[in-house]
Amino acid sequence: MPSFPILQRSSEEKILYSDRLTLERQKLTVCPIIDGEEHLRLLNFQHNFITRIQNISNLQRLIFLDLYDNQIEEISGLSTLRSLRVLLLGKNRIKKISNLENLKSLDVLDLHGNQISKIENVSHLCDLRVLNLARNLLSHVDNLNGLDSLTELNLRHNQITFVRDVDNLPCLQRLFLSFNNISTFESVCCLADSTSLSDITFDGNPIAQESWYKHTILQNMMQLRQLDMKRITEEERRMASVIAKKEEEKKRESQKQSLLKEKKRLTINNVARKWDLQQHRVTSIAANQDRKDSDSPSQDPCQVDGSTISAFPEETGSLDSALSNALQGLSVTDTHLVEVDGDTLSLYGSGALESLDRNWSVQTAGMVTTVSFTFIEFDEIVQVLPKLKIKFPNSLHLKFKETNLVMLQQFNALAQLRRIDQLTIDPQGNPVVSFTLWKYYVLFRLSHFSMQKINGTEVTQNDMIMAERLFGILAHVASSELPQYRLISILGDARKKQFRYLLETKGKKPGVVSEENNDSKRLVGENTNRATLNYTTRDFYNEKLEEIKEKKKFCKMYIEDLVKEATEINMKNEALQKLWPQMFIELVRDAVIEIRNKSSYMKLCLQQITDQK
Repeated sequence: MPSFPILQRSSEEKILYSDRLTLERQKLTVCPIIDGEEHLRLLNFQHNFITRIQNISNLQRLIFLDLYDNQIEEISGLSTLRSLRVLLLGKNRIKKISNLENLKSLDVLDLHGNQISKIENVSHLCDLRVLNLARNLLSHVDNLNGLDSLTELNLRHNQITFVRDVDNLPCLQRLFLSFNNISTFESVCCLADSTSLSDITFDGNPIAQESWYKHTILQNMMQLRQLDMKRITEEERRMASVIAKKEEEKKRESQKQSLLKEKKRLTINNVARKWDLQQHRVTSIAANQDRKDSDSPSQDPCQVDGSTISAFPEETGSLDSALSNALQGLSVTDTHLVEVDGDTLSLYGSGALESLDRNWSVQTAGMVTTVSFTFIEFDEIVQVLPKLKIKFPNSLHLKFKETNLVMLQQFNALAQLRRIDQLTIDPQGNPVVSFTLWKYYVLFRLSHFSMQKINGTEVTQNDMIMAERLFGILAHVASSELPQYRLISILGDARKKQFRYLLETKGKKPGVVSEENNDSKRLVGENTNRATLNYTTRDFYNEKLEEIKEKKKFCKMYIEDLVKEATEINMKNEALQKLWPQMFIELVRDAVIEIRNKSSYMKLCLQQITDQK
């Protein structure tokens, strides 16, 4: 059995301090046996080395027990002290709140400076007014139900990130949360539901560094009188209310923008799905057509391509459940989208082309410099290019994505615009971009626009020279092979005038050019030879179906002639195979003799190259 010191006071001490006993700073390691002091109401063991609470169970009249700054690791030995109202256990080594079941009269409980990580076993303390848990290891606040008399809760210097159950404390007036890890108001939003809180502190938390901190707290906790130990003025309340209204308006606008953004995303998704389905159907129909008799008028590929879009049924844009949930019940079934964002007009889906018929304001139309087409057949775009030139005269940059640009000839259609400085062809849905020379063809065909950029790359003078070298002969052949009536029918009115003038002035002295001709050149801009390189849509081919059928007949006959010619070539090839062995021997012999002298052979080859130049 351990030995305990026995404390006995003199008669004078008992008379002088009849109901209290102070044993602070006595270097005690255990609680002494206190004999004949059952009437004690206050007991002080501050600043000792006591590790366990014991030998005080006989002090049943004790009201105030102070064990501050000791080495106690567990709350124990208090079950008989039913009258105890103040228990001070600060700055000890306690890790858990326990063994307080019989202390139902407790008014003040001080457990600050311990190692407690959880609030527990206190719900029965219905008379407790003050609870101090500062400087512990708490990460959250809960389990406070039942503390109906609590008026002050000190939780300073912990690791708290969120607070719960505080709104269930009907008498709580002061809450100290300074120097924790609270970063958002949502983590302490239950405080807004408290009707009794009048004093609260958040200083030392990340939330206190936010610009919205003060007015958010004041707006949500109108009953507060002090915040961070400073009295709240009516002016601060008024400013908080004004700022809160602005924040609410900003939040509503943000939600509106988010909803519009989500609606836009779903609409584009609808357009994309419709486009993919449409392309799949076109591919399937084209594949089926290849298996049928090519002589039948109804099987013409141009007809199939031209009629597919009009025959394609309008999709209702049915959304999957995930998209529906994202918009919280908002139904988006649009199959096209028109959007003006800054200087860019974006058109999604063929239905968006109808927007060009709107009465656009002069300011909006003049502001648009970039027009973007997405999920629209290029042939449909060609039909509205004249409207584009009229409605948006300042449009200088065209973008095409998923528009079925499949051949160089389609770029000819862009020549009818007023001006283009930049052209962007997205590889997605535009196979023409895979052609090696497509950029040079664009520069050649649209040279009168003096293009500055293609797909974001600056156009250089060398690019223009290369484009002319590659395709210049093409324009010359195209214009020289066409009869005059056909050439005039292709050219526009201004170009017809220029072309007729050139014909009429043939034979005149060189250098004599009228002023009218100069004006015409400035007006026209586009070279006459290049103008013959035009593009006709599939609809045009449908209108010229009979002409196409005649061409098909001619092609068939031409193929038959080629087959006959191929047969004759094959016969000649068989004859060559018989002669080839001897010819091969002679070729090898000649080659060996020719390169026998390497130096002379190289000189001969060099001379041949020089002669060719």
